[in-house]
Amino acid sequence: MSTSLLLLRCGTVPYREAWEMQLRLAERRGAGEIDDVLMLLEHPPVYSRGRRTKPEELPMGTAWYEAQGIEVLDTDRGGLVTYHGPGQLVAYPIFDLAPLGGDVHEYVRQLERVMIGSLAEHGVGAQTIAGLTGVWTEGPAPVPGLAGAAKKIGSIGVHVSKGITTHGLAVNVENDLQPFEWVVPCGIEGVSMTSIAREGGSEANVEAYGGTVARHFGEVFGRETRTVSAADVGLDAAPATLGGER
Repeated sequence: MSTSLLLLRCGTVPYREAWEMQLRLAERRGAGEIDDVLMLLEHPPVYSRGRRTKPEELPMGTAWYEAQGIEVLDTDRGGLVTYHGPGQLVAYPIFDLAPLGGDVHEYVRQLERVMIGSLAEHGVGAQTIAGLTGVWTEGPAPVPGLAGAAKKIGSIGVHVSKGITTHGLAVNVENDLQPFEWVVPCGIEGVSMTSIAREGGSEANVEAYGGTVARHFGEVFGRETRTVSAADVGLDAAPATLGGER
């Protein structure tokens, strides 16, 4: 097993283009041409619908959301609808699951550990809650009307094909949380969303938090992280936004 984790900082990339990049990297990873890759990026405003998304999760209708400047796209990942936008860190690991025996559940647990550890480093206590997806702030499981309940701060949705992962996780850092209120995020009625900035976390910006996440990926997965360029991993024809500023 390779001990390298190739870190690709992508700047802001539209969702569909980032998905295409993932597929290209996954093909190269499956062929053994590159090591595991961790893409860190932000998306322009978009609602991504997982394979199990139901129409009622976007109650306003696609045309209304698009009129607000938010794209609506179907994806092949697991999970339900979620929102991505500027100020939210998105991490897409292109990983070969062979070292984990192909165990997707263990892979997801490791992603949760990455999120919880990196959030703690920025001053936000976080947890998982049985029966609910993603990562939550401290507090009891949310139920309608319960004061002081946990709030959702991070989401996970993965896809695995031929033992190689795509998609991944998203953590709210300093993003606008209003768009979450216009949908049923992750299919959970009445959920309150939050961010590192809203929780008063330290260094609440995507660049600083992205560095923390990359380091925790290396620690949790036992890899040495090495920053690479798009050309290094065969993405020399990647979108012009790759590596650009927010």
